[in-house]
Amino acid sequence: MLRIVIAAVASLLATAHFAYAETPTERGAYLVNSIMACGNCHSPRDAEGKLIADKAFSGGLTFDTPPFVATAPNITQDSETGIGSWSDAEIKRALVEGMRPGHGHLSGVPLAAIMPANFYKALLPDDLDAVVAYLRTVKAIKNRVPDPVYKAPVRRDPYPDADAGFSKAMLADPAKRGGYLVTIGHCMECHSAWSRGVSDFRAGLGGGGRVFPPRDGSPEGTPPTVIPNITAHPTAGIGGWTDAEIIRAVTHGVARDGRPLKPPMAYGYYANLKSSDLADIVAYLRTVPALP
Repeated sequence: MLRIVIAAVASLLATAHFAYAETPTERGAYLVNSIMACGNCHSPRDAEGKLIADKAFSGGLTFDTPPFVATAPNITQDSETGIGSWSDAEIKRALVEGMRPGHGHLSGVPLAAIMPANFYKALLPDDLDAVVAYLRTVKAIKNRVPDPVYKAPVRRDPYPDADAGFSKAMLADPAKRGGYLVTIGHCMECHSAWSRGVSDFRAGLGGGGRVFPPRDGSPEGTPPTVIPNITAHPTAGIGGWTDAEIIRAVTHGVARDGRPLKPPMAYGYYANLKSSDLADIVAYLRTVPALP
């Protein structure tokens, strides 16, 4: 009798686990709409800078830089102007290598360097599959954005942690799991030292200083954004901040002193992060060597 009861309880627990298990599509939705913040670039905004919800992922911000002028492309399932005709393998290659497929519009043309493929290459296979699964569910919206104009060859600066790679076993360590999240969130793309168009991810990791012009549609006279230091330095960085202050900055765009943080910080997406993921991100940031 006891064996029957134990078997029944085990069966119920297994069923409950299965019922609440996260599907690949759910995992992909979580990643895309939280730490990866894909819509921060790929979704259009209105004149006030607010996201246009019913046109999500149909093409977004235009980046006018010395090496290129490019608009974040349509990544909906539209087969003509989006990625609906791309195979799963082609979507994955675009994510982790920054290359378009060898067919269709702009056949074989690389994606602009603003696409953080040098960070996304760290995506674990299951997470990469999950992102593709979710993108397949994004409704098709017909919207062709302007073709990119490249004034120099496309170049992406290697990111050491992405090049070294991550494993599931490594993610048992909270700080390393936080490092994985920060990597696929391409946080250091903006927050690391930047000189003459080159990121210094080794000597300047997290040191800040990169300058971004005001986002399209910003009021006249809006000053540029200077990206802050997020190393463990006690005064120049965030070493003196509490965990709660760091989490508030990440999820609500409010600095320790109450100042509002500016775009391109994607705090609207990071607000969707689970508390456990936020805790791991903080654990990782505590390990970033202090820079003055």
